[in-house]
Amino acid sequence: MAGGPGGVRGPAVVRDPGLQPERTRLAWRRTTLSATVGAVLAAKQAVHDDVTAAGLVGAGLSLLVWLVFLAVSHRRMVALGTARPRPMTPRGAVLAAACTVALAAFGAGVVL
Repeated sequence: MAGGPGGVRGPAVVRDPGLQPERTRLAWRRTTLSATVGAVLAAKQAVHDDVTAAGLVGAGLSLLVWLVFLAVSHRRMVALGTARPRPMTPRGAVLAAACTVALAAFGAGVVL
Protein backbone atom coordinates (compact mmCIF):
# COMPACT_ATOMS: atom_id res chain seq x y z
CA MET A 1 0.00 0.00 0.00
CA ALA A 2 1.90 2.96 -1.22
CA GLY A 3 0.62 6.41 -0.63
CA GLY A 4 1.27 8.64 2.34
CA PRO A 5 4.04 8.50 4.91
CA GLY A 6 4.78 5.01 6.09
CA GLY A 7 2.98 3.45 3.12
CA VAL A 8 -0.48 4.24 4.50
CA ARG A 9 -2.97 5.84 2.16
CA GLY A 10 -4.71 8.89 3.46
CA PRO A 11 -8.30 9.76 2.70
CA ALA A 12 -8.94 11.25 -0.70
CA VAL A 13 -9.03 15.02 -0.54
CA VAL A 14 -12.43 16.11 -1.76
CA ARG A 15 -13.36 19.75 -1.72
CA ASP A 16 -16.68 20.43 -0.09
CA PRO A 17 -17.70 23.78 -1.51
CA GLY A 18 -20.55 24.13 0.94
CA LEU A 19 -22.68 27.17 0.43
CA GLN A 20 -19.88 29.54 -0.58
CA PRO A 21 -20.46 29.27 -4.37
CA GLU A 22 -24.19 29.73 -3.84
CA ARG A 23 -23.63 32.85 -1.71
CA THR A 24 -21.27 34.22 -4.34
CA ARG A 25 -23.80 33.51 -7.11
CA LEU A 26 -26.49 35.33 -5.12
CA ALA A 27 -24.13 38.27 -4.57
CA TRP A 28 -23.55 38.49 -8.34
CA ARG A 29 -27.32 38.47 -8.88
CA ARG A 30 -27.84 41.26 -6.35
CA THR A 31 -25.08 43.31 -7.96
CA THR A 32 -26.56 42.76 -11.41
CA LEU A 33 -29.95 43.86 -10.11
CA SER A 34 -28.38 47.01 -8.66
CA ALA A 35 -26.70 47.75 -11.99
CA THR A 36 -30.02 47.22 -13.76
CA VAL A 37 -31.76 49.68 -11.45
CA GLY A 38 -28.98 52.22 -12.06
CA ALA A 39 -29.25 51.87 -15.84
CA VAL A 40 -33.06 52.11 -15.78
CA LEU A 41 -32.97 55.20 -13.58
CA ALA A 42 -30.39 56.81 -15.88
CA ALA A 43 -32.60 56.11 -18.90
CA LYS A 44 -35.67 57.42 -17.09
CA GLN A 45 -33.85 60.59 -16.10
CA ALA A 46 -32.59 61.09 -19.66
CA VAL A 47 -36.10 61.08 -21.16
CA HIS A 48 -37.81 62.85 -18.26
CA ASP A 49 -38.68 66.52 -18.90
CA ASP A 50 -36.02 67.66 -21.37
CA VAL A 51 -34.48 65.29 -23.87
CA THR A 52 -30.94 66.50 -24.47
CA ALA A 53 -28.14 65.02 -26.54
CA ALA A 54 -25.94 64.70 -23.43
CA GLY A 55 -28.72 62.87 -21.60
CA LEU A 56 -29.27 60.46 -24.49
CA VAL A 57 -25.53 59.79 -24.79
CA GLY A 58 -25.29 59.16 -21.04
CA ALA A 59 -28.29 56.82 -21.13
CA GLY A 60 -26.92 55.00 -24.17
CA LEU A 61 -23.51 54.56 -22.56
CA SER A 62 -25.18 53.37 -19.36
CA LEU A 63 -27.07 50.77 -21.37
CA LEU A 64 -23.89 49.64 -23.11
CA VAL A 65 -21.97 49.34 -19.84
CA TRP A 66 -24.91 47.50 -18.27
CA LEU A 67 -24.89 44.96 -21.11
CA VAL A 68 -21.15 44.35 -20.65
CA PHE A 69 -21.62 43.95 -16.90
CA LEU A 70 -24.52 41.59 -17.51
CA ALA A 71 -22.30 39.42 -19.72
CA VAL A 72 -19.47 39.40 -17.15
CA SER A 73 -21.78 38.51 -14.28
CA HIS A 74 -23.60 35.82 -16.25
CA ARG A 75 -20.29 34.23 -17.22
CA ARG A 76 -19.19 34.24 -13.57
CA MET A 77 -22.48 32.78 -12.32
CA VAL A 78 -22.25 29.96 -14.86
CA ALA A 79 -18.65 29.28 -13.79
CA LEU A 80 -19.76 29.06 -10.16
CA GLY A 81 -22.22 26.30 -11.07
CA THR A 82 -19.43 23.77 -11.70
CA ALA A 83 -18.23 21.27 -9.12
CA ARG A 84 -14.86 23.02 -8.81
CA PRO A 85 -15.32 26.68 -9.72
CA ARG A 86 -12.19 28.47 -10.84
CA PRO A 87 -11.22 31.80 -9.33
CA MET A 88 -12.28 34.85 -11.25
CA THR A 89 -9.60 36.04 -13.63
CA PRO A 90 -7.96 39.39 -12.96
CA ARG A 91 -9.24 40.58 -16.34
CA GLY A 92 -12.83 39.72 -15.37
CA ALA A 93 -12.48 41.43 -12.00
CA VAL A 94 -11.07 44.60 -13.56
CA LEU A 95 -13.82 44.57 -16.20
CA ALA A 96 -16.56 44.20 -13.56
CA ALA A 97 -15.07 47.01 -11.46
CA ALA A 98 -14.67 49.27 -14.51
CA CYS A 99 -18.30 48.65 -15.51
CA THR A 100 -19.47 49.54 -12.00
CA VAL A 101 -17.49 52.78 -11.94
CA ALA A 102 -18.53 53.68 -15.50
CA LEU A 103 -22.20 53.02 -14.77
CA ALA A 104 -22.04 55.29 -11.74
CA ALA A 105 -20.28 58.01 -13.75
CA PHE A 106 -22.70 57.85 -16.66
CA GLY A 107 -25.66 57.83 -14.29
CA ALA A 108 -24.30 60.91 -12.54
CA GLY A 109 -23.68 62.53 -15.92
CA VAL A 110 -27.32 62.07 -16.87
CA VAL A 111 -28.47 63.70 -13.65
CA LEU A 112 -26.24 66.75 -14.10
